[in-house]
Parts: sequence; structure tokens; C-alpha cells
Amino acid sequence: MKKLLIIISLWIIATLAAANPALQKWAKVTEPAPARDIAQSIGDYTAGCIRGAVSLPFRGEGYQVMRLSRKRYYGHPDLIQFIENMGREAMAQGWGTLLIGDLGQPRGGPTLTGHRSHQTGLDVDIWYLISQKATLRSLTMEEREKWSAPSVVRTAIDRIDDAQWTQRHDRILETAARMPEVERIFVNAAIKRHLCENSAEHNWLGKIRPWWGHHDHFHVRLKCPESNPDCRSQEPIPKGDGCDASLDWWFTAEAKTPAAPIAPAKAPELPALCETVLND
Repeated sequence: MKKLLIIISLWIIATLAAANPALQKWAKVTEPAPARDIAQSIGDYTAGCIRGAVSLPFRGEGYQVMRLSRKRYYGHPDLIQFIENMGREAMAQGWGTLLIGDLGQPRGGPTLTGHRSHQTGLDVDIWYLISQKATLRSLTMEEREKWSAPSVVRTAIDRIDDAQWTQRHDRILETAARMPEVERIFVNAAIKRHLCENSAEHNWLGKIRPWWGHHDHFHVRLKCPESNPDCRSQEPIPKGDGCDASLDWWFTAEAKTPAAPIAPAKAPELPALCETVLND
């Protein structure tokens, strides 16, 4: 039943998105809006856009970009720098090559499918899959399109899958969370619980936030850059490590019972500045 509701919900969203001219406009843009001095993230993560986005090179030290056909490899320069720093750290520590999923569209904005966020160039998905092939050579276009990341969670028992998870994953998440520009990181609740139970230090765990899904990748969200006055920050994360009763809720029947799919009535209302970004 749960899978059926999810499939129905995704079908409804995809159908409405395809018929929504406002969403199609953002998806059809092929080039970033020119920066007027410095890049600007505008609005919030689920209703915004970006001026002066930068394309992430498809391969760099310690990372490769997947699903190139989606053309969601654009982000704020701060995000590009974060990914490149993570890749260099992955190589230096011998963790292997990081596989990068979606960043955002050339000018951000809402997408036709896949994400409600990723609109201001400050979000990126990073796969848990660590492949020796990707470390040794550049992946082919076909591999980048057809590979999928296996789940690292045994959903039936809400525990990580020891056949897929290694200590490298702990270190990768800790390294990302300790970077000062990172606002929060979304992971599956079972992964959060694993980290709570196995991490010697907890002073970085507050940034690790449980969220539905996220069993095959983690989602990094950067803070609004100080030089971007029109970027709207998310509410601050609660104090503490998050390894308390708030985490326990994610394993209750309430959290696991999906509501009936509700189709969005319309595209998100974007800041007025985004209309200028779209048409520039």
C-alpha cells in the first residue's frame, strides 16, 4: 500500500508539472543568468532561483557527476567549491570517488520532477555508492545514466545494511557536517540513529537531520551566503545532537504511514526578482 501511494503521488505531481507552463519555463532554460557582480541566491530553498550559477565540471579530483541528461549540475559558486573540497578530501583520505547527483537548474527555480527544493543553487545530492571503477577512470555517459545507487538501509528493521555501509560513510558525513558553510544534511532516520549510536563525538550530529527517503544518497544544504541579501535562510536547527526523542518519532507508525497523496495546486510562488532572473 505504501509503495502504491508513493507511485500515485509521484504520477500526479509529474502529470501536473508537465502541464504547468511556469515549471516548464525554468526547465527549458539552458544557460545561467549573468551575474551582476557576484552570484546571488534568491528566495528560499523550496521557492527561489539563482543569478550567476556555475556549472560543476563533470569530473574533478575525487568526484564525478551522474545523470548528466537532467542538466542539474549548476550551483552557487560556494556549492561548487564545497563539492570540490569534499572531493579533494575524499582522495586525500583514500575514501574513493564521490558520485554527485542533482545540484540545480541553470537558473534554479522549480523542477518538473524530482525535487521540491534545490531551487537556489545551495543544495546537492551525493550518492552513498563508492565505486572502484569511478576512482580508476572517467565513467562513460551510459554508466552515468544507468547506474543507480543501492540502498544502504534495511528498511524492514530500520537499520543500516552492513553489506553496503562502511566506516568511510561515517567519515564522509562527519567531514561534510563539520564544514562551516553547511546548514544541514538530510539522511534516512536509520542512518541518523546509526551515527548517534556509533560516533565518539556528537558535536557535529546536530546538522544531520532525518528525513523520509534518503536511503541511497545524502542531501547537503549550504547556508545563505552573507553577500546574498535576498537569500532566505531556513529556521535554525534545534540545539543539541538530535539523538533524542525527536529521532525516536521517525520510527513510529505515525511517521511510517504516508498520507494520501495530495496534488500541488500550483507552482510555488517565487520572489519577484526571479522573474527578472528567468527572463534576463
